[in-house]
Amino acid sequence: MAAVAGLTIEDFEKLPDALARNHELVDGELVDVSGNTAEHNTLRDLLIALLLDYVKRNKLGRVIAEQEYDFAGNAHGPDVSFFGPEKVQLCNRKRRVQMFVPDLAIEIVSENDTFAALTKKARRYRKCGTKEVWIFDIEGREAYVSSDHQRAILDENQKFQSELIPGFSIRLGDLFDEIGI
Repeated sequence: MAAVAGLTIEDFEKLPDALARNHELVDGELVDVSGNTAEHNTLRDLLIALLLDYVKRNKLGRVIAEQEYDFAGNAHGPDVSFFGPEKVQLCNRKRRVQMFVPDLAIEIVSENDTFAALTKKARRYRKCGTKEVWIFDIEGREAYVSSDHQRAILDENQKFQSELIPGFSIRLGDLFDEIGI
């Protein structure tokens, strides 16, 4: 694909689906984010299934997979995102890129990712107002978390839990076991 540079969020919004699919807008350029494996997608789908049911049942907000948001002129689509009820009315179902940031963003390391690139992305998310970011590393059976209260790498014996989703928790090892890793 020929390089496309100098794009804005509005330009990205107008791109044909075939060109925008599997791309994010980073510093005015389209960046390929394809290459997710079955284990990556299985973990994403498991997180969605667990969180969607819990969040809906407790009326805590909304959980979405692969939704793009405006992070200071950059369009990133975390693998899983959550936002509370105060942002639900901001969600425009007709837009590719939501003009706010999620409260919680979850990324899953894929074949094309490096930990350094994902932590850079996590820093951007946090700088733009995302309250909490999780990065799941399937191969290492661990997760990195960044929030106002915590910045740590957690092993499989620790829990994925967030103050943003009160009462929800699951042992990381149980998540990884569920997808057969």
